[in-house]
Amino acid sequence: MKLRCFCLAIAFLITTPAFAQQSAPSPADAPAAKDDIQHLFEVMQIHQQMRQVMDAMMKQQSAMIHETLKERYPQTSAERIARADQMIAETMKDMPMDAILDDMIPIYQRHFSKADIDAMSTFYASPTGQKMMREMPALTSESMQASYARIQKQMDAMTKRAEQIVKEDQEKPKSAPATTPASPQKN
Repeated sequence: MKLRCFCLAIAFLITTPAFAQQSAPSPADAPAAKDDIQHLFEVMQIHQQMRQVMDAMMKQQSAMIHETLKERYPQTSAERIARADQMIAETMKDMPMDAILDDMIPIYQRHFSKADIDAMSTFYASPTGQKMMREMPALTSESMQASYARIQKQMDAMTKRAEQIVKEDQEKPKSAPATTPASPQKN
């Protein structure tokens, strides 16, 4: 669940440029080159943005794990909680940001023309675009905090239902292989 929230936050951050451009690319527009998209990512300061989001997510994930461990395992020691925090930190540190961005380039190329990418680069280079990028980590973090209780409630309900299904399946008697009833003999 926690990893899904993180992935959603990263996807939101990476797809944000789509919201700045309202027009759909026309078939006549030239396709965006890899360099064009990399320039957009530079203007957006996407590496720094991803790092800030990851840091905010790490703090939030740590708090959620602490809460979950204390709720499900009240006897959990401070040492185990510290190990969970360390695991989160290592996971975030090892996140392959360059590879993630490289994976995004062909997606941007399919959805945006060179003109679209140039327009987004212009927007994100502007004072308003720069402000948006400065505020994006806080927006993402606050949005996730605001939606956490609702998402957690749904995830808990889904987990309980899945546990119930497993329990019901385990309680079913093991049935013998199906046999076909013998057909009545005609005399």
